[in-house]
Amino acid sequence: MPVHETPGIHSAPRIDFVLLAVALAGVSLSAPLIAATAAPALAIAFWRNAMAVGALAPVALVRHRAELRGMGRRAALLAVAAGLLLALHFALWLPSLRMTSVASSTALCTTTPIWTTLLMRMRGHRSPGLVWAGTAVAFAGVVILTGVDLTLSPRALAGDALALGGGIAAAGYVLLGAEVRRTVSTTSYTLVCYSTTAVVLLGACLVSGAELGGYSATTWAQLAALTVAAQLIGHSLLNRVVSTLGPSITSTAILLETPGAALIAALWLGQVPPLAAYPALLVIVAGLALVIRASRSGAARGGS
Repeated sequence: MPVHETPGIHSAPRIDFVLLAVALAGVSLSAPLIAATAAPALAIAFWRNAMAVGALAPVALVRHRAELRGMGRRAALLAVAAGLLLALHFALWLPSLRMTSVASSTALCTTTPIWTTLLMRMRGHRSPGLVWAGTAVAFAGVVILTGVDLTLSPRALAGDALALGGGIAAAGYVLLGAEVRRTVSTTSYTLVCYSTTAVVLLGACLVSGAELGGYSATTWAQLAALTVAAQLIGHSLLNRVVSTLGPSITSTAILLETPGAALIAALWLGQVPPLAAYPALLVIVAGLALVIRASRSGAARGGS
């Protein structure tokens, strides 16, 4: 599958940057909500996707029925594959939130742009040198953060490994989504993708014996809030803007979820990261700035 990158952020509508900011706010609520929800990790992952499908299905079946019926075999298979990778992302990342801090888990899981850049290179897309520099800087921040957890406990390190695996799976999810969104609407794509994810996670819950019900009213409310904020707003808007901003910018911007989730966790859950974690977060954000600068430079050269 060839990798298609958009012309650059200068050619993207301004509304897409607003939508990206809203999406980042939504996904930043994800980790703190998950950490506070009294339900098995796999069950949380299943319900947020199943509830999202329940909300999307009526709209998709009424307004996008013809598109769903006419979706080509290639687009449908890629959407299903994206759903499988999203399920793997959740299955790895959510358990890590119970093993390490919200800040560390989120930072490692949002290393998505590192793996996105590498996967795009493997597929023949040549990224500017500044993108590689930004990726290296961001990865240095990840190494620093991992070192922080290594001094805490082996359990935290295992949580780091799961979160890192979740970030790798998310990279494939972003790239496949960018490809499908070239020809398929956000609603149709997310319906197929989330449905696949929900089915896979349901099977995982049944196999592992994760309880799917019997929760308190508070837990159900938290699951509903997670679905609306992180899934319907966060992930769906990311799927919306990736077709114009491209996978590099979209995946790199996800790094901003780290400080957002850390701030929310500190204020709500009292999870104040160790002092050594703050330099790591700053290094990750610096890497993001380099990637954005590279994209701006590339767009300027392309338009001259």
